[in-house]
Amino acid sequence: MKSERKYPRDRSHDDSMAELFRDDPAYAVSLVNAILEDGEPGELLIVLRQMAKAFGGVTAIAEKASLNPTQLYRTLSPEGNPSLTTLASILKAMGLRLAVEKDMPEAA
Repeated sequence: MKSERKYPRDRSHDDSMAELFRDDPAYAVSLVNAILEDGEPGELLIVLRQMAKAFGGVTAIAEKASLNPTQLYRTLSPEGNPSLTTLASILKAMGLRLAVEKDMPEAA
């Protein structure tokens, strides 16, 4: 009888990132801050979608943020454009918050 070789199942990038964020929530926070500092809005939406998956799933985050899951999926889609209120609600549902810092001028 020939033994069947088992190969590891492929995981999506989103699944891998969600696992990383679950294992290291501080990394998730630093990544969001780096994106807010000099990233693109689309990058933020991708990371927030991955974080929603990491911190309970879209349905659970939507419920905590007082959004319906369809609205949250749309908000975090590549075409999403969340309002400040929605963004704050999503972050709060993940145990995070928005903060403002003074912009430090670059050294000459």
